[in-house]
Amino acid sequence: MTVSYRLSEIAAQLGGRMLGDAEVRISQIATLEAAQPDQISFLTNSKYRAQLASTRAGAVILGEADADATELPRIISDNPYAYFAKVSALLNSLPETKPGIHPSAVIGAGAKIDATASIAATAVIGEGATIGAFSVIGAGCYIGENAVVGSHARLYPRVVIYHDCLIGDNLIAHSGAVIGSDGFGIAMDEGHWIKIPQIGRVVIGNDVEIGANTTIDRGALDDTVIEDGVKLDNQIQVAHNVRIGAHTAIAGCVGIAGSTTIGRYCLIGGSAGILGHLQIADHVEIAAFTLIGKSIREAGSYAAIFPFAKTEDWRKNTVHLRHLDDLVKRVKTLEQQLESLSVKLLKRES
Repeated sequence: MTVSYRLSEIAAQLGGRMLGDAEVRISQIATLEAAQPDQISFLTNSKYRAQLASTRAGAVILGEADADATELPRIISDNPYAYFAKVSALLNSLPETKPGIHPSAVIGAGAKIDATASIAATAVIGEGATIGAFSVIGAGCYIGENAVVGSHARLYPRVVIYHDCLIGDNLIAHSGAVIGSDGFGIAMDEGHWIKIPQIGRVVIGNDVEIGANTTIDRGALDDTVIEDGVKLDNQIQVAHNVRIGAHTAIAGCVGIAGSTTIGRYCLIGGSAGILGHLQIADHVEIAAFTLIGKSIREAGSYAAIFPFAKTEDWRKNTVHLRHLDDLVKRVKTLEQQLESLSVKLLKRES
């Protein structure tokens, strides 16, 4: 059933200053270009302001700077993008799930499952595991022995949580996520590798989201820790003993090597790589595809990206880069020679 709200009802629930027809009904959210009269749109980027004049949206979400840019019914917010997210959540709530355990689920001895939780078909809950109130465990999920999943968690199908891991409230874990697999711990002994047992856990705080096929390794000795409010995109690798600070957001395909600590409120772009045993300060932004090879001690924006170019130009520039060290040495030699020559000329003039 399609749910709709009057604009006045949306503002009453979510706040904001309302201008124009308060009775217009809204059933969905859309872009300015594609919106229809029963939909609400939003403007957060000035390059799309021209679309505001031609949009067919029934209402729009704007910042204070654009409050008078249209006569359409509108809600004015200090943060239009965050307001759009809240409206989208209001209009697209998750389907309700019925509490209970599917007959095909396997429940280990001593497992504690809250009566309000939902355990889907073929899920496996290990011995001594705990599932909190109103949590939803999707089809084919595996929760290992003595693992703890807090309240209001939502695990999509085929999420795996290994033994002894500790998960806070409101986790969202998408399909294929693996939490608590062994870290990459090996030691060379007489010409062959021997495995180092990984005896730590993964400890995850509240309000964390983990993307599809993201892997978080358990600690080798101490725990791997994901603090409150962290948001991880798809296909991220978090190695053993990593610590990610609260409210940090990391885009897809990032690799974080072992024993690195990332601060709070950091933003890490897609496919960035962070080497092991580093310290990243709070409020650091790392651009996509950047390789971090040493610790970052100060907040700020960091990038190390070689821009794309035509292939022939890239090849030429790459050759120059290979000789950059020699060029620097030659420049230093020339500087020294010029300085010496300047001194001689000054002596002659005096």
